Amino acid sequence: MLKALFASETRIKALSACLSQAEKTFTAKSLAKDSSVGLAAMRKELLSLKDLGLLKLEGKDNYMVDKNFIIYPELRALLAKAQLLSSQKFIDGVKEQGQLKLLALTGFFTGDLTVKTDILLVGKIKRRPFSKLLDTLEKDLNHEINYTIIDESEFTYRRAVMDIFLYNILNGKTIFLVDEIREERERVEKEGEPELNLETNESSS
Repeated sequence: MLKALFASETRIKALSACLSQAEKTFTAKSLAKDSSVGLAAMRKELLSLKDLGLLKLEGKDNYMVDKNFIIYPELRALLAKAQLLSSQKFIDGVKEQGQLKLLALTGFFTGDLTVKTDILLVGKIKRRPFSKLLDTLEKDLNHEINYTIIDESEFTYRRAVMDIFLYNILNGKTIFLVDEIREERERVEKEGEPELNLETNESSS
């Protein structure tokens, strides 16, 4: 089965396109439009993936990923890792051009649909260079990325009041690539701990 799923570069591209649209129906035309695979080739690959059991038909030309497919979770995890590799240039670029305190990937990158954003950034971010980096990332992934940028004071406040949006990110399926806020908090807590005196006084008899 694995050999059939990854039979060619074209099939791998079609497979990736299908998995990135796993929460909705799609057509060969819509996937071909957003990828480098031609329409005829995409139709052929979708039919092959349907025969393998990964896809199911929803009407005449609409396909949907069958989440009951035996290795669907593993395929999603593999796609997520591939997306992280594609995102590395973006991540490095953001680190270089901003004073970044926290960078977290969720939503699209982890398959967590309860979160309404894909990237959370905390710190001082230069918007114009960031927009250029984001445009490149979206082209690489063939997917629109939702992002949220807040400064550290807002992050601290929203965490203190148990803001539901932030809570879902911090406690959900999230990949933390930069988390200086936590590192600083742990350092302060460690420095504030009293040192234990392990010396004992022995009395002579």
